[in-house]
Amino acid sequence: MFTDIYDVIVVGAGHAGSEAAAAAANMGARTLLITMNLQHIAQMSCNPAMGGIAKGQIVREIDALGGYSGIITDKTAIQFKMLNQSKGPAMWSLRAQSDRMRFSEAWRLRLESLPMLDLFQDMVTDLVIEHGKVCGVVTALGVTIKARAVVLTNGTFLNGVIHIGLKQFGGGRAGEGAARGITERLVAEGFEAGRMKTGTPPRVDARSLDFTKMIPQPGDAHPQKFSFSAETQPLAVQKDCYMAYTSERVHALLRTGFDRSPMFTGRIQGVGPRYCPSIEDKINRFADKDRHQLFIEPEGWHTVEMYVNGFSTSLPEDVQFAALRAVEGFERVKFLRPGYAIEYDYFPPTQLRHSLETKLVEHLYFAGQINGTTGYEEAAAQGLMAGINAVLKLREQEPFVLRRDEAYIGVLIDDLITKGTEEPYRMFTSRAEYRTLLRQDNADSRLTPLGYQLGTVTEERMRAFEAKEAQARDFIAFIQELSVKPEEVNPILERYQSSPMKQGDKMQKVLSRPDVTLEDFETIPAVASYIAEHHITAEVKERAEIEVKYAGYIEKEKHNADKLSRLEHIRIPESFDYDRLTSLSFEAREKLKKIRPTTLAQAGRISGVSPADVSILLIYMGR
Repeated sequence: MFTDIYDVIVVGAGHAGSEAAAAAANMGARTLLITMNLQHIAQMSCNPAMGGIAKGQIVREIDALGGYSGIITDKTAIQFKMLNQSKGPAMWSLRAQSDRMRFSEAWRLRLESLPMLDLFQDMVTDLVIEHGKVCGVVTALGVTIKARAVVLTNGTFLNGVIHIGLKQFGGGRAGEGAARGITERLVAEGFEAGRMKTGTPPRVDARSLDFTKMIPQPGDAHPQKFSFSAETQPLAVQKDCYMAYTSERVHALLRTGFDRSPMFTGRIQGVGPRYCPSIEDKINRFADKDRHQLFIEPEGWHTVEMYVNGFSTSLPEDVQFAALRAVEGFERVKFLRPGYAIEYDYFPPTQLRHSLETKLVEHLYFAGQINGTTGYEEAAAQGLMAGINAVLKLREQEPFVLRRDEAYIGVLIDDLITKGTEEPYRMFTSRAEYRTLLRQDNADSRLTPLGYQLGTVTEERMRAFEAKEAQARDFIAFIQELSVKPEEVNPILERYQSSPMKQGDKMQKVLSRPDVTLEDFETIPAVASYIAEHHITAEVKERAEIEVKYAGYIEKEKHNADKLSRLEHIRIPESFDYDRLTSLSFEAREKLKKIRPTTLAQAGRISGVSPADVSILLIYMGR
């Protein structure tokens, strides 16, 4: 069936695999995507949602680079919410609730539309590795398929084990088998493997719930969308989610199953995600809290299936059922499927280069949960980067590596490669030193020109981006140059109890005041006239307002980023003796000796190496 050699084979068609395959195919590489089940492409195995804190920025970045996660989400969403709006714009993060079935279908149809991409349903059980380079894969059918590069995106399937109470069985997720063979082959090649754990809550029948006892959680009144492209439009109609609470009675019922919990009996050895604990872990760790929030989220426009966010569990199904029935509004709940935990193999990502190519086997790339991450967005971002870099490697071009001041994707990958992870890694805004630069509104400005150079962004998309950028620049210049009079501005300032103006001043200066917004100025004729005449969109307004209002912070962060980037050029000799520098902290010496960073900047990003330690190294290297 496969007589020719593919440029790139992608193993696994989750979020990482789908983006990797699409990127490689769009760059002109002959690509094959192999998955165990073609009906489950880009399956939302856990929560049917995209985005969230820092994750929303990642989806926008994927979109800006020509990936499809944003477009697919926009087309299949049932609700949008901008999170953290009470904070500054660096913290704003878009989140969408998706229609699970439509999301998977839309991804499959998009992949089928790519001329350079082939699809094949089978399980990959082995890799063909010759002279330290991957040359293809072997499937369960015994078929050997040759390739010049391979991207592994196996998710939770590598030797996956599902736990429900004391019951356990092999599987990559509910209803699907585990993948065998790849871990064993990689370990034989010298790779270090580990085990991780994640979990999911029960799914329930909406017809059995009493929503009058819950708190409605509607979407935004004026929802935004993820994609910068004109291919999608903001959602006109949205579906509500709901909020409920656990209680002391619920917690007491859950505790009756602790003696049969695979977490507490030691059956689960893998480490779970710290920031998304199971309900039994929550009531155990936070025993002082008498209740916890639950978010009840629809799985789609028309299905009755509901996702009980906050009730992830691997307790016995009878305990899950009894405890959930004690939640207000769930008195007559019917389960569609119980919650479960899953353990799976992963490979510590310190074994990778920043391109996501493995150090041990050339032309072999890892992306997604195989690297110890959690979340669709983190996986999709890695898949996109692995697909791009696999093609660049075949073309003998430099790898595409994003810096920490360029993208959250850069922060994600640098954290994984430099620091590694011993628990499922999840992205937060706090992980980024330059989050004022890495806002969700300017992702296209940061990354679309790079995507165009790579070939993942189309000519049409690039021309639209350039027109928008020109419009934004002109509008910012207008705001900076326009003078406003006290009689025009003081009514606005009075509303915010801000000191009135005594003489005319630049609009830019007044807009920089706390609470004052660009919308306030639209009552001024000159501003209203410019916006109407130049067809300024809400997207451009937001971008211009942030750039003007936070100009000082943005410039300071750019200066800091430039300053730190100089450390990337100060190399540390591989044989450097850190024990000679007695002023370094003991922890820093131990970490530096183990990881052996190649530059001062990389040294500074190692967990346990403080800014003071970097200063000591800088002084020594300077001498």
